[in-house]
Amino acid sequence: MLFDTHAHLCDGRFKEDREYVIKKIKEEGIKYVLNPGADIPSSLKAVELSKKYDFIYSAVGVHPHDVKDMDEDTINVLRELAQNEKVVAIGEIGLDYYYDNSPRDLQKKWFKRQIELANELKLPIIVHDRDAHQDTFDIIKNTKNKDIGCVLHCYSGNVELAREYIKLGCLISIAGPVTFKNNKKTQEVVREIPLEYLLIETDSPYLTPHPHRGKRNDPSLVRYVAEKIAIEKGISYEKVCEVTMENGKRLFNIK
Repeated sequence: MLFDTHAHLCDGRFKEDREYVIKKIKEEGIKYVLNPGADIPSSLKAVELSKKYDFIYSAVGVHPHDVKDMDEDTINVLRELAQNEKVVAIGEIGLDYYYDNSPRDLQKKWFKRQIELANELKLPIIVHDRDAHQDTFDIIKNTKNKDIGCVLHCYSGNVELAREYIKLGCLISIAGPVTFKNNKKTQEVVREIPLEYLLIETDSPYLTPHPHRGKRNDPSLVRYVAEKIAIEKGISYEKVCEVTMENGKRLFNIK
């Protein structure tokens, strides 16, 4: 049994066959899926989807690409959405200096503000960090309450930074790129970071793992991430599934 801790099932690339994809992932041994929002419309859709399927959970938040349109009313909407029992985190939130679709000062402002909301609601945060490693770390360190959880989704930093995040009570989530032949950095993270601090995800429909790279990703392919972790650590696939499942259930308070 597997827990895909980050899959965008409300993405437009699933528009034509979403029900089929969800049926398939259940049949292929995916016990839980966490479906995060990236703005208010997708957060609303994520909540509705999680109400419909018992094994799908949701998170609500505004991705750094879209924080340029945020205001305090947006925070109030997120707070209201988060009252639903299937909402288990605030996310996907963070910083993205690769695309810079929103000004960096606004990215930082609303990242902090959404962490403050998570502190208030006592919910973990799901963090996006692209080419913004130091600022992301500093904001989490200075803003996150120690009693709320955190996951660095699709982690792209190095081993040293991962160790610092663990000291802050964060988990490290590994996605499809770990299966790419030349991704030595993430493979080293997998080898060096104890399994008790790792999660697995697809970030579907993006970041499809080898050998399906180039095709649309979906949660049924999360097993390739688990298989690669098992190979890198020299442990059984079953052990990876078991421990990452428990890690995810604990972080997101799923009974």
